[in-house]
Amino acid sequence: MLKNLEIPSMITEKKLKDLYKEMWTIRYFDEKVDQFFAKGMIHGTTHLCVGQEASASGSIAVIGGKDKIVSTHRGHGHCISKEGDINKMMAELFGRETGYCKGKGGSMHIADVEKGNLGANGIVGGGIPLAVGAALTSKMKNENYVVLCFFGDGATNEGSFHESLNLAAIWNLPVIFICENNQYGMSGSVKEMTKIEHIASRSEGYGIPGKIVDGLDMFEIMNTVHEAVEHARGGNGPTLIEMKTYRWKGHSKSDAKKYRTREEENEWRAKDGIKRFKDALIDAEVLTEEEAQQLQEEAKTSIEEAVEFAANSPEPSIERLEEDVFA
Repeated sequence: MLKNLEIPSMITEKKLKDLYKEMWTIRYFDEKVDQFFAKGMIHGTTHLCVGQEASASGSIAVIGGKDKIVSTHRGHGHCISKEGDINKMMAELFGRETGYCKGKGGSMHIADVEKGNLGANGIVGGGIPLAVGAALTSKMKNENYVVLCFFGDGATNEGSFHESLNLAAIWNLPVIFICENNQYGMSGSVKEMTKIEHIASRSEGYGIPGKIVDGLDMFEIMNTVHEAVEHARGGNGPTLIEMKTYRWKGHSKSDAKKYRTREEENEWRAKDGIKRFKDALIDAEVLTEEEAQQLQEEAKTSIEEAVEFAANSPEPSIERLEEDVFA
């Protein structure tokens, strides 16, 4: 308990402030990327997580340095929360040699194995079996790390989802399956694609706990994921957590969002997870308005510096174009 906040014991007052800054870093990163795509300064494609910052920050806040994450095609927030280097991330999107993949992989292939980020994935549901494999490694080698596996609501209709949950369940693997249900798989509403009301209900078919979380509530996220992490680390197997959230932007940079209404968008924007987190911290006397503004400005400055780093980095040379590329 910290100033009447119900939070896991490892979350200190400093950590709460860091998380507030981190959430703004994620938002400013993706908003900047969105601007550059619109101007034709970044090529390829990308999937932005503006509006979903809480699910990444809150989940990853309660795991340790040796624990792992597996990300998605909408993975910038996960990478930043797992101590990713925003300079390398921005450089990768700019196609520069100083990027995570030396400018050859782009948004959906960023990974930082040393930090425990096993990577984004361009295949819907493609990361779920990888998370199970990492969790199996942890169990077989007695390494005692847990794996957070992120995926969207669309992935839960893939065979990889069901096969992975079944395997993780019968082997009691230390993996937490986190469905970031942002209400749409591409242009299809989850209500049209899934018969059940809550994706978390699918946990019953595999005999594992299923939790439904407000994906815009940092405190609910931290407490729920922490409980699941302790459950997994204690040898009790996986948990399926459904985080009800919303992406403010389109599915990808080319999405005009014609399948949803402005009224719906405004309703979700009014629930902004960053603002809710700030208001709660101020009420708990962890932050002042002035401190919140300062942290927000620091986050914005870090993104501007990342842009400068990327813009001043060299492009891959023709001579080395085929290095690190496999077919």
